[in-house]
Amino acid sequence: MVSNNHTTKEISLSKYGIENATIHYQLSSEELHQETLKKGMGVETKSGTLAVNTGEFTGRSPQDRFIVKDAITEDKVWWGNINIPFEADKFDKLYDKVMAYLSDKEIYARDSYACADPEYRLNIRVINEYPWSNMFAHNMFLRPTEKELENFEEDWLVVNAPGFEANPEEDGTRQHNFAILNFSKKIALIGGTGYTGEIKKGIFSALNFILPVDKNVLPMHCSANIGEEGDTSIFFGLSGTGKTTLSADPSRKLIGDDEHGWTPSNKVFNFEGGCYAKVINLSQENEPDIFNAIKPGAILENVILNKDKEVDFEDTSITQNTRVSYPIYHIDNIQQPSIGSNAKNIFFLTADAFGVLPPISKLTPGQAAYHFISGYTAKVAGTEAGVDEPVPSFSACFGAPFMPLHPTKYAEMLSAKMKDNGVNVWLVNTGWTGGPYGTGSRMKLKYTRAMITAALEGKLEKASYTKHPIFGLEMPEECPNVPSEVLNPKETWSDAEAYDKKAEALSHFFKDNFKKFEEYANDEIMDGSPV
Repeated sequence: MVSNNHTTKEISLSKYGIENATIHYQLSSEELHQETLKKGMGVETKSGTLAVNTGEFTGRSPQDRFIVKDAITEDKVWWGNINIPFEADKFDKLYDKVMAYLSDKEIYARDSYACADPEYRLNIRVINEYPWSNMFAHNMFLRPTEKELENFEEDWLVVNAPGFEANPEEDGTRQHNFAILNFSKKIALIGGTGYTGEIKKGIFSALNFILPVDKNVLPMHCSANIGEEGDTSIFFGLSGTGKTTLSADPSRKLIGDDEHGWTPSNKVFNFEGGCYAKVINLSQENEPDIFNAIKPGAILENVILNKDKEVDFEDTSITQNTRVSYPIYHIDNIQQPSIGSNAKNIFFLTADAFGVLPPISKLTPGQAAYHFISGYTAKVAGTEAGVDEPVPSFSACFGAPFMPLHPTKYAEMLSAKMKDNGVNVWLVNTGWTGGPYGTGSRMKLKYTRAMITAALEGKLEKASYTKHPIFGLEMPEECPNVPSEVLNPKETWSDAEAYDKKAEALSHFFKDNFKKFEEYANDEIMDGSPV
């Protein structure tokens, strides 16, 4: 375990343009916890955990995420409504304004790093206006030892000033908040928002450009674990699909729950030093690892406490995106260091609220690339009056908001790794069966776990398979500890004709979404499309 002690080293921030500031450098999480309470910026729960409110923004703001367009990025970034260009001179002026704003203030600085594999390590200096934001950086980035801090030099600078509001007309932003990456200056500049996820996703986005372009490493928005035989499994999935739940397997060690790299030598390494988990409807029974990680050192965001200062995990009156951040060592069963090898199985998790996709199916390399680029899940109805149909949701590479390059670049790297390493790729539907949301029921977690276990143990290798008539997916006809009638989704519907219509409708959503990728996709990828 690395040290969490307050170092005696002092630093100056004048080289960044911050003058006359009171600098708190490398405070421990305990000290930052107390600073937050002292300043009235948070409260302590009954369990001793810090709880904060992130203010106006309780989630990321994708429309206010920019990348400076310059010689490094101009011809490589996939520009559009995800990667929005920002002028270099506008960045310089805005940066100077933020530095002037932070001058003369009490601020919090921290040196840390990303990437558990030393070969790809990225040193990061984080400058925060608020103590709890700096505590988040302590939790989420990797923590250097005292010796490593002695001659620390950052590769990237993260500046986080929630209290600074931009002037859109003058500064070139869309509104008063912003998160801007500058690859030439190696700076992530964040202002006008207290949502801590912008800090970690800023560095994740930077790595998603740096690693494939400079290092031939595939960056992935995924969780990963490793078995007793040294086999690594990778879980991709959007929010609500079970990525964190399914990767937390008592028989396997957790490598990490959100961001990883896959190297040319077939190592899989965690980018982070912590976890940032949703806590909506959290229970000790269903999510014991996350529940037990909520203790001193963790930070709860935007939760509601009762009069006894206990968290009401079902209360979403501030946001449905209630979260907790904690250092990875709050989880008992972890891989140390956070590196695995011998990747053998990849799981694409989707919560299909249409009840169409099989609970598990085996993908060809072309299908894997197609579904990776599509990044499908579905949002359930019921959140708005009068909405009674599920809504399809596509996020390229299961993480479009953080991917600066064209999605086919990542997909082609994934396909090559699948072939080179003999990796099995499985599409797992953790969503609905027996009908769509409102008619059918959610797939039982015990069945999903049994299917994943069977895949990991090689028991599906010997199974007979049936091809899905519309999506072309190979569906096993039997699986240990799962009723066979569950494995073919059409057989779970009472009306076979209604199933066919719904499957046709979902296939059209897939094909319409994929039109924007077709000119970049090779024949193998296009062959993975539904018929």
